[in-house]
Amino acid sequence: MPTTLHRRRWWVLGVLCLVVLIVVIDNTIVNVALPVLSKDLHASNSSLQWIVDAYSLPFAALLLAGGGLSDRLGRKRVMHAGLGAFGAFSLMAAFSTSVATLLVARSLMGAAAAFIFPATLSTVTITFDDLNERAKAFGLWGAAAGVAIAIGPVVGGALLVHFWYGSIFLINAPLVVIVIVASAFVVPESKSPRRRPLDLGGLILGTTGVATLTLAIIEGPAWGWRSGTTLSIFLLALLSLASFVLYEMRRQGPLLDVRIFANRSFSAGAGAIAINYFCLLGFIFLITQYFQLIRGYSALSAGVHTLPFAAVAMVATPLSAVAALKFGARNVVSAGLMILAGALAWGDVVGAHAAYFGPVVALMVTLALGFSLVNAPSTAALMSTLAPEQIGAGAAVNETTRELAGTMGVAVIGSVFSSLFGPAVRRALRPYLSHGLSSAQLRHAASSTHAAQLTVAHFPLALQRGLNAQVTNAFMDGLHRGCLVGAVVAALAAVLVFTRLPQNRETHECAPVVRV
Repeated sequence: MPTTLHRRRWWVLGVLCLVVLIVVIDNTIVNVALPVLSKDLHASNSSLQWIVDAYSLPFAALLLAGGGLSDRLGRKRVMHAGLGAFGAFSLMAAFSTSVATLLVARSLMGAAAAFIFPATLSTVTITFDDLNERAKAFGLWGAAAGVAIAIGPVVGGALLVHFWYGSIFLINAPLVVIVIVASAFVVPESKSPRRRPLDLGGLILGTTGVATLTLAIIEGPAWGWRSGTTLSIFLLALLSLASFVLYEMRRQGPLLDVRIFANRSFSAGAGAIAINYFCLLGFIFLITQYFQLIRGYSALSAGVHTLPFAAVAMVATPLSAVAALKFGARNVVSAGLMILAGALAWGDVVGAHAAYFGPVVALMVTLALGFSLVNAPSTAALMSTLAPEQIGAGAAVNETTRELAGTMGVAVIGSVFSSLFGPAVRRALRPYLSHGLSSAQLRHAASSTHAAQLTVAHFPLALQRGLNAQVTNAFMDGLHRGCLVGAVVAALAAVLVFTRLPQNRETHECAPVVRV
């Protein structure tokens, strides 16, 4: 490593963590605005899920392209191009006046983010050539991602209190300018040491496979998991991904050397990351609505009430990397998944009006601890298996698993919630169809918690209290069942990781390849 780069390596990490904050916050900042968007843009439950997932779909689909291009064209160059586009599309989202326009803008933001994120993890990997320092760097990088997930609702809530919903996107523009300038002076340019032509076939097959798989996951709850449309898209995804694997195995200089999945450290690390984000983002999708719609917190207050998660993640994620060096990644990651399962099982019994400074805070602290113990050691296990020419693609796989799993978490846990909430609201309100309530109003009430509460508000005061209680019970039943699903998934993953992840990581010594 050049002496000048070695001296400023922690500054490089700091700038890259700021980039991660900007990109990841947009995964969760919109969650706290969901009730506002439901009211101002008349968005249904399905539309709200799409507002969240419109960012994730192109992000997940294009990550392989982002990783491959950054390896070939230069990681800083591709990152800067992605940041510029991200800022421009954030402005478009800020001034959207309809659900359709907001969905387009969010999709374009996700596409731009796909060319930013892999470059950050790749650059961290090549900047730190000492394995112990690299593990700590992964811990801080992972802490930035975890904290960004948690503070998104806080930032969003603060902006929504003083401004309109577009402000949660407008804030990206000045931040993007700051990180472009900072990275121009601090972050080194780097490329893969092997000069390979762009794998266009692999790019098309991989992008198609991931995009169709993500789409099927997102729309499965609405279309029906066994509907012809859903099954057809799943089949297309399977065929595309199978073709991608076969194509890459035969190609010299592939976009992604799929043989790395045979490495247990790589595959178990990717699996642990996937389950971690499946559980977390599915939980966040519901808990932000719980704070606002059930407990009556403002957008800002709802965000502030999630700060215990951010505080624990900020401290525990870097420490988890150190713990993995001492006790082994297998032990730390599997323990983290079991703690995550315990936290979600706890969520299955938390009441609608449970004391915040008690069960609710304890739940978030436990959840953050489990998440943190999984995140950094799994990333280190995954990235440390890679040869220098695989770093960009490996970083893309790392983030693709996060996005696919997070999207699936919102889709599956959101679907579990809706499958209980909608029918319960219809049962509660159906007796009033002959007393002035129309079928259209009943369908609207069952579409979201906010819609149900608005419908109940039109009933006589004597009826409102009882009906509101039934809506709250319907919400909590859905929340509890969603937490239970997450708990079971996390517990099963803990067992698999403990049996699959080697105690001593299988690694390649990744020589740094940096052009300063």
